[in-house]
This record gives sequence, C-alpha cells and structure tokens, in this order.
Amino acid sequence: MKISVVSGILGDYSLDESLRYLSGLGVDQFELGVGGYPGKAHADALVLSKDKAARETLLETFARHNMGISALSVHGNCVHPDQETAARFEADFEAACVLAGQLGVDRIVTFSGCPGSDPGARQPSWVTCAWPPEYPAVLEWQWNEVLIPYWKKAVRFAADHGVKRIALEMHPGFCVYNPATCLRLRDAVGSLIGANIDPSHLFWQGMDIPEVIRVLGEAKAIYYFHAKDTQMLEQNVRANGVLDTKSFTQFAGRSWSFRTLGYGHDATLWKQILSMLKIYGYDDSVSIEHEDGLMSPKEGLEKAVRFLKECVITESNTDMWWA
Repeated sequence: MKISVVSGILGDYSLDESLRYLSGLGVDQFELGVGGYPGKAHADALVLSKDKAARETLLETFARHNMGISALSVHGNCVHPDQETAARFEADFEAACVLAGQLGVDRIVTFSGCPGSDPGARQPSWVTCAWPPEYPAVLEWQWNEVLIPYWKKAVRFAADHGVKRIALEMHPGFCVYNPATCLRLRDAVGSLIGANIDPSHLFWQGMDIPEVIRVLGEAKAIYYFHAKDTQMLEQNVRANGVLDTKSFTQFAGRSWSFRTLGYGHDATLWKQILSMLKIYGYDDSVSIEHEDGLMSPKEGLEKAVRFLKECVITESNTDMWWA
C-alpha cells in the first residue's frame, strides 16, 4: 500500500511546494485535483489536456520529488438538472479522462451525480425513503432516464481515452452512496465503474466498514480508498438521528463531524479496515483527506500521516512457513 494525499488540503500552496512538503513527510503519492469540486489549484485538465509542454512540466515536478499520481480527482455532478452546471462538470470530467490517458494515469475519482426529481427540476433531489410513493417513482426516473444513460456514455468516453477505473465516491447527496447503489450502477453500465471507499461518509450512515469492504471486494469493485475519519456525538444521535443539516461549524450540536484519522475511531479498527482491503485484493493507494474543522490543515494532515504509517501494510508475507 502507498500513502497518498488529496490535493485540496494544500490548495494554498503551489504544486512544487506541496510535493516537496509531502515528500518530506514520507508520503508516496498525490491525488491530483483537476476540476469540479476539488478545484484546479494545482492542475486544470481543460488546460493541460491541450498543452503538451505544461504536461511535461507537471510530470517533471512529480519526478523531481519522487512522488506519484495516485488518481486524477474531478468530483462533480454531471447529471445536475441545471444544464449549464452539468455542462461545466462534464467538460471537466471529459478533460480529466483525456488528461489521464496523456499522463498514463488510469484512474479517475468522482461522484455518480444526482439528477433532479423530474424533467422540470432545477436542483438535485436525493431520495432517502421509500414512502410516500412519489419518492420511489422519482428514484426510478432518475436511474433509468438520466443516471444510467449518462454513465453508459461516460464510460465509453473514458475507456476510449485510456481510463481503466472510475472510482465513484459513495457519498450521501448523490445516487451512489453505499455498496448497493454502487453495484447497481456497475451492473448497469459495466466494470469500468467501481467504488472509492471513504469511511467518513459511511460511518455516520451506520455501516460496518470491514463489511463494506467484503461486499465490494467480493464483487472486485474496490478501485480506490480515502482515509478520513468521522466522530459520532452519540448524545445528539440519540436525540436527533444521523441525518444532520446543521453547519459543520456547529460541532457541539451536530450528530457527527469529520475528523482526522484516529480522532473518530481508534487504530485497532483502522488496522482491521486496511487488513480487510488487503484480504480482498486492494493493495494500492490510501489517500488521506483532511476536513477536520478542529485543527489546521497541516496539523491534521501530519497527524494523519503518522497515524496511517502505523496502520498500512507495506510488505506482503511471501514466507508463511507455518502454513
């Protein structure tokens, strides 16, 4: 396994500064945001895909710091009901696919997206319950009329440009938010689609992360992993449940908050999670994402790197003499 870092954490620093800093921490890779929600602080797929000299400079910068690119990150909502919004996300996604092929990076990380409730909708509509009956009808329209047709087209475009894995971050607010929805889309559009497992979004939904890994691992659908933690405030969960729309700044009142590694769940669980990944064949990038509002980006990141170094498995056992 190799330790990577999501680029947004270091958006205030240049690419060269970011890679020098991360290399000094012993990080192996950088998850390079190239558009969409991750932004373009370090790289813009729309520009780089049309500029060979700029691509060469980018690769030289990575090589100079002995760092790899774990994935191109272009999270967005290409099925947004507002056509202008959708078009901007789609332009970034397609440019990222082209750029991936040019750079020799075969993995894209993004969201499934979420359509509106009907053809006249102006904002996305995330369905979370099976009643009243309008909601299942909305859900089937979203999947059959919008989501599946879009992703059938998108995976063809990605494959044509050398992308081998599209890792969809299972994220509430989008149609793919758990293993079942990820596998539903994968079954509908093909095995180029797989999961980016980010435990932070699954913890608060009540999922058991090793079990998530087992389900997706048996389907050979684990394509990426984000290392981010979540702290549950159990008194608020008991009072109000886990669906929480309060601002992330209201720590005391929320049912859960994102934390850096080890501040939501202990090392024992994280070691079990990383071991399960290896058991089910994922011996690849583990990308730290820091969105802990209680500590600075650098403090949270440096603590996460130290924590993760104690948990990741870097050497396989090729001499099981007792077996």
